[in-house]
Amino acid sequence: MSCNVNPVFQFLCDQQAAWGIVLETLAAAGVVFTLVLMLTLICIFPRICDSAKRALVPIQFIFLIGTLGIFGLTFAFIIQLYPETCMTRYFLFGVLFAICFSCLLAHASKLVRLVRGGLGVSWWVMLITVIVLSAVQVLIAILYVVIYLVNSGVQCIASSSNLPALNRDFVLILIYVMLLMAVTFFLSMFSLCGPIKCWKRHGLHIYVTMFFSIGIWVAWIVMLLIGNDSVGGARTWDDPTRAIALVANGWVFLIMYMLPELCLMTRCQPDRPKDVSQAQPRLLRQTIGVDNRVFTQEDNCQGPDSGRSSPSSAPRFDATLPMKDLQPSKEFSIPRPQQRPNSYMQYRSHDLSGI
Repeated sequence: MSCNVNPVFQFLCDQQAAWGIVLETLAAAGVVFTLVLMLTLICIFPRICDSAKRALVPIQFIFLIGTLGIFGLTFAFIIQLYPETCMTRYFLFGVLFAICFSCLLAHASKLVRLVRGGLGVSWWVMLITVIVLSAVQVLIAILYVVIYLVNSGVQCIASSSNLPALNRDFVLILIYVMLLMAVTFFLSMFSLCGPIKCWKRHGLHIYVTMFFSIGIWVAWIVMLLIGNDSVGGARTWDDPTRAIALVANGWVFLIMYMLPELCLMTRCQPDRPKDVSQAQPRLLRQTIGVDNRVFTQEDNCQGPDSGRSSPSSAPRFDATLPMKDLQPSKEFSIPRPQQRPNSYMQYRSHDLSGI
């Protein structure tokens, strides 16, 4: 039993074609879960002490925005094809995936240096990388939509004669996105090779995410170009195929990559040497005492023949130390008791002298 609405929106509530209801439910759940992860990322940002992890927060926030758009784009494929939804499909499908894969590519390129003990690229370099890589797909989509669909007057309608050509064009404008997937997949493999084990786990998240994403893309492209046409010549499964690919890939992004990354954001690295002075804010850093460079230079000048005095081995005093005049030494002695004369003996001697 179908709902009494415009036939264009029939699959949103058609109980006989349950795929539309199931996919819009999964897409709506993905939208809610993505928003929760975005709020979580904002809340835990002040608790991230590692500077390398803090540099990834802008990239991962953009990644969540792209994932949110992927779940929202699913509704454009549940709604039947007509000129308004056609522009949205051809433009946003590649752009949203280009944003997500560019973020994963920037993260993987940073991990390649981190697993080898380096610092990796800074956050603004990764941000510029994501913008530039995404802008290429934006340009490709604009050229196709404006030049081919609009100026050429191609009818973007669901007809048996027009759909095969539109499906081929849909795949062709995604070649650049496939290139991003391949490069990200190989970089994630290189991020698993290095002595720093704590960063390999982050690289494993990207590797697993790209592995499942490539599998999903191979499946829906084969079904769109070959599989659906071979099933009785019917093209009714073209839109469900792409909608399923969007929902599946969106949940792979959240479960395989974003959720594990959030769990590791505030966790300490067990096998990474920690510098307490660098982890503390500047106002809390204190320098206890001042090294006396006089004794440091004296120790450096002493060698195995330190007992011999020579001008070359004599300690050199720092000219920056204040010089003071030495005061003459004072003599300090302990007072000794003196014997007093006995008064009785003096009296007796005086009497005897008088006799």
